[in-house]
Amino acid sequence: MKKLLVIPFLAAMLFGACKKNDNSVSTLVTYSVPTITLTGASYYSINVGGSLPSISATAYDSFYKESYPVVIDQSTLDNTVPGLNIVYIKSQNKYGMTNTKGVYVAVTDINPLINLAGNYQRVSNSAPVVVTKLANGLYMTNNVSGALSGGDAGYFVQTDDTTIILPTQTSAVFGTLYGTNAKVHMLVGDTAYQYVLNPNTTFAPSTRVFQKQ
Repeated sequence: MKKLLVIPFLAAMLFGACKKNDNSVSTLVTYSVPTITLTGASYYSINVGGSLPSISATAYDSFYKESYPVVIDQSTLDNTVPGLNIVYIKSQNKYGMTNTKGVYVAVTDINPLINLAGNYQRVSNSAPVVVTKLANGLYMTNNVSGALSGGDAGYFVQTDDTTIILPTQTSAVFGTLYGTNAKVHMLVGDTAYQYVLNPNTTFAPSTRVFQKQ
């Protein structure tokens, strides 16, 4: 009788051990999204009321080794007023994993012959700034705050001979910022632009003036 009692007990222990091992098995889940590659421009400029040119892009998921279609979402584009918009390109793989990539679109009727690109200095501290023209009326400054060190890039749009727009944007260094009292002064040999940075408490509420060199 003792042998009959011992055998079921051992079997129960073995079964319990197997069950415990089964519970310890984990499932490896692979997460992959398509990589979106622009085959055309990253920056565009259109007139007020104008239409966005065709955006050329491809999407490829290197894990599944498959190409996927791209969708251009123009719902964020407001072509009725001057400013800067981000239009998003989206792509989704066969498992529903989605990726997005943005392109910048300036809306402005500024004369294409105007070019503010060049080397500047902030007037108050002589901090160097480089302004690059990306598209008609659309510019990038490599030092939006005019800091002597630790500056960050920013975008602005020129809308007429005296006005620029520094729209709400995200800075890697300063977080969300935008500009008010944004103006440009253009004379031969005397070009400058200015704005007040808000609402980051890091910034003094003073006008930052940048003079072309």
